[in-house]
Amino acid sequence: QVQVVESGGGLVQPGGSLRLSCAAPGITFSMYNMNWYRQAPGKEREGVATITSIGDTTSYADSVKGRFTISRDNAKNTVYLQMNNLKPEDTAVYYCNARRIIGARNYDYWGQGTQVTVSS
Repeated sequence: QVQVVESGGGLVQPGGSLRLSCAAPGITFSMYNMNWYRQAPGKEREGVATITSIGDTTSYADSVKGRFTISRDNAKNTVYLQMNNLKPEDTAVYYCNARRIIGARNYDYWGQGTQVTVSS
């Protein structure tokens, strides 16, 4: 059973910062693209940030560009999401996803999520 475990969520005031971590010890971590998604109450899950398996390319949702940074440490099987200048609309459950496609087979693993609440 592959485990993907997020941590680092919490309550923060607008303008504040949080760093989320995601560990995935049960996979060959360096072979997986890693993604952060989020889901706010009453809304669909949306992609936030992506980093390729070797960390050479990142991409972000327009709503978080310039504020969030995704990074990874393959030696620690961990991916991070640094979130700065947080806004109330960033409030959501944040999910970590590990994804690898080999031919027609899709390997897709999700964490349980960590709550981020931005409120004064």
